[in-house]
Amino acid sequence: MRLLLIADTHLPKRARALPGEVWDQAEAADVVVHAGDWVEVALLDELEARSRRVIGVYGNNDGPDLRARLPEVATAELDGVRLAVVHETGAAKGREQRCDRAFPDTDVLVFGHSHIPWDTVTPNGLRLLNPGSPTDRRRQPDHTYLTARIEAGKLTGVELHALPHRER
Repeated sequence: MRLLLIADTHLPKRARALPGEVWDQAEAADVVVHAGDWVEVALLDELEARSRRVIGVYGNNDGPDLRARLPEVATAELDGVRLAVVHETGAAKGREQRCDRAFPDTDVLVFGHSHIPWDTVTPNGLRLLNPGSPTDRRRQPDHTYLTARIEAGKLTGVELHALPHRER
């Protein structure tokens, strides 16, 4: 199973559209995971139309239209991997311990908000992944997203992708 992990797209405020490379990945993925801050519902509609499956949550910049269609926390079992998605996990300091307490029955937690890519494993074995942002790098060197695979009930091949610099 192929996964695309994105967050903090902020369309159309930070970019007019998702980069073509991200659309290619979305169309090839079995599951697209979006960890919030879509900003407008049009991206959700387009992702649902162009992807096999979308798992998403709303973020702090998402208004009532997105909040009506998306949960604050999403969970799914994907070929034996227990996935959770949330927009915000709080400060980096203490994140692993907080997430262990909040998501005890989860194998992988995808989150956003900071626009900072993150890939760690908590003391209890929870994999924490933040794909950064494909459209708003803030103080990061690159716009980013993650891809991964699920094989034989395990998350494998997690890869951070940096996008070429571009004009808005």
